[in-house]
Amino acid sequence: MRFHFAPLGLAVLFLQPFSLLAQSAPVSFAVSLPASDAPTLTLGGAIERAFQHNPGLRAAQRDIDIAVGQRIQAGKIPNPEVSYLREGQQQDRRTTTVQLNQEIELGGKRGARIASAERERDVAAADVATYRANLRADVVTAFFDVLAAQERLALANASQELSERVTGAASRRVTAGKISPVEETRARVAEASTKIELSQAKNELALARQRLGATWGNKFGVTDSVQAPDAAIGAHPTTAELLAHLPGSPQLARARLEIERQRALTDIERSRRVPNLTLSIGSKRDEQVGVRQTVVGLSIPFPLFDRNQGNVLSALRRTDKDRNELVMVETNLSVELTQASLRLESARGELLVLRGEILPGANSAYDAATKGFELGKFNFLDVLDAQRTLNQAKSQYIRALAESHRAAADIERVVGNVEQHGRLINPTVSNQEQQ
Repeated sequence: MRFHFAPLGLAVLFLQPFSLLAQSAPVSFAVSLPASDAPTLTLGGAIERAFQHNPGLRAAQRDIDIAVGQRIQAGKIPNPEVSYLREGQQQDRRTTTVQLNQEIELGGKRGARIASAERERDVAAADVATYRANLRADVVTAFFDVLAAQERLALANASQELSERVTGAASRRVTAGKISPVEETRARVAEASTKIELSQAKNELALARQRLGATWGNKFGVTDSVQAPDAAIGAHPTTAELLAHLPGSPQLARARLEIERQRALTDIERSRRVPNLTLSIGSKRDEQVGVRQTVVGLSIPFPLFDRNQGNVLSALRRTDKDRNELVMVETNLSVELTQASLRLESARGELLVLRGEILPGANSAYDAATKGFELGKFNFLDVLDAQRTLNQAKSQYIRALAESHRAAADIERVVGNVEQHGRLINPTVSNQEQQ
């Protein structure tokens, strides 16, 4: 059974509106979804755009066409050579020779060239696959960065509205003579801070949209709002299960193909140790005796000094180098995969706690402090403290959310799709987990 990589689904599931946490509260922190007639961009649409219009991917695909041309050329045999030789200046004494020379490749040179060109084509195809995997991961990261920025902007708008409510309540109580004007000043300072946060959130969203648009060559960024994907339930493989699928990594596949390509180049250098044979056939006319003679010849270099030893040795050492690099790549990918899996699991646990306990409690505390301040039961410092706690919880939630989808994208960057093994880890928040 195959499935599109589960950590992406895990990150998507955590990207739920804050309204799930505040259904009983009067203040909602849900993302403001665009109107039904407003243009929206889905994750699948963003990935498709990147695959169709990313200039780097198009450049990588050109390497396949280049390799196809090299494969065609590798199969060609040497062209024949025509020579003309005249001896003597006097017409009745000179000799004229017309000769056709054909070089015959020995030692399997043509077959070695063909094999090398085919391996070159395989490496180019592996480069495209690796680039597509990296590009998909970049699009996923940029897409969820936009979603997180939209969430920040929605939260900043909500904070701005709440601050205006607090400032209005403080102004009314000052007018009524129930609190000091200093409390109103503090409220206005807090409102100004939320305005700064709102401006920063708008800038972050603009930058995130520009990074997303850059993945398909759009210099001006995305103008559409992005839509959160459907939260399809999937399995989160363990670190051991992910490491078991590491041999299928596009980067490892490319490193193994590079070894095969270098072996083919070594075969080419070995074939060059065998000299080529040149076959000559022609006609020679001697004007002095009026006789035309057939000329047949064979020519082959004698490999006494140069047997291409140096190039063969260099090719062998390059093959050894590629083997060492394969081990290095496998080690680095194992470390990256383990770290990304642990990051994802850590972010998952953090999000469960934040969604189940911290955010609902901070939201209730802030709502109670706001109402109590309006009714004169709490002072403004209590409201500020509750607001600070809520904002910290929101920021922590967004950081954990961003970390979860970055870790999921890094895992997909390394191993792509994996088979579903072992127990299923339900990424949803169950009632038992929340209690």
